[in-house]
Amino acid sequence: MRAMRLIAKLVSGTILAVLAYIALGGAMAALAGPLKMRGEMVDVGGGRRMHLVCEGPRGAGPTVLFEAGAFGFSADWGVVQDKVAAQGFHTCSYDRAGLGLSDPGPAPRDGLAVVGDLERLLAGAHEDGPFILVGHSMAGLYLRLYAARNPDKVKGLVLVDATTPEAIDDPAVRGFVTQFTRASNLASFGASMGLYAPLAGTWFGDKIGLTPAASAEKRRAFASPRHNRAAAIEVAQWFRTAEEAKAAGRLDPAWPVAVVVAGPSLHRLGYKSAQFAPAHQSRHGYTETVEDGRHATLLGVKFADHIVKAIDFVRDAAAAKG
Repeated sequence: MRAMRLIAKLVSGTILAVLAYIALGGAMAALAGPLKMRGEMVDVGGGRRMHLVCEGPRGAGPTVLFEAGAFGFSADWGVVQDKVAAQGFHTCSYDRAGLGLSDPGPAPRDGLAVVGDLERLLAGAHEDGPFILVGHSMAGLYLRLYAARNPDKVKGLVLVDATTPEAIDDPAVRGFVTQFTRASNLASFGASMGLYAPLAGTWFGDKIGLTPAASAEKRRAFASPRHNRAAAIEVAQWFRTAEEAKAAGRLDPAWPVAVVVAGPSLHRLGYKSAQFAPAHQSRHGYTETVEDGRHATLLGVKFADHIVKAIDFVRDAAAAKG
């Protein structure tokens, strides 16, 4: 009986600790208050609106269009977008359906759905391009699809530690995607239980290293059940999206392509070869390995200039090509 009472106390104590932890997260979120919205909400039809952030003057060459990776949204590009806009580029980033401030979209959330939303968003905002497409991580799949469907609007691409559709043929990559899908579902569950709010102010809330405004948005999304749920639904479509992007065909070799990957250079050599392939297949290719960078930190304050340099390369190559 004594052992049973001890177990009951331990269980009760654990439950109380979890409830207190969740309550702390709720209190912290309440104290944080509402964030000032950057950009605008754009009607994309069907009673839905999507969040678009455009900076920099129009008409100064191609628009730089940023696409975030899994669990990412416009805030992920906060540092890079500010730097590129400061150079005089017109730039746009956005939140995919259900992520950040954008309304959820209909299922399935595969690549065709994502790209269709992007096309409607750009049309609704009168952002006609042409575009330099910049994508991180899983966005490599979305950009392949968008470029294939809108070749007249593409001036070139910058792929930042991005996957390619062909990489899915590698058993190791397929295994990673399977595990990442399971982890994404757990992340969605944890957010729905309120487990992430107390961690939002720590390194977990912003692994990129963003400037204050973008970091606040990133931390809010990190704890958001809706954001995490929508992101997990996208990740669950990774295999389907990769097959859609493969079916769209390879990139036009006339398009300049820059590839920037996280180091060290001797790590994941087989996968890095697949990442570099779009640049090697281009007539105007550029590659760089940022030895000290990591998958997330490439987008942050410390390493953003490497991405800006790659965008400059694509812009100059596209201008020289005419």
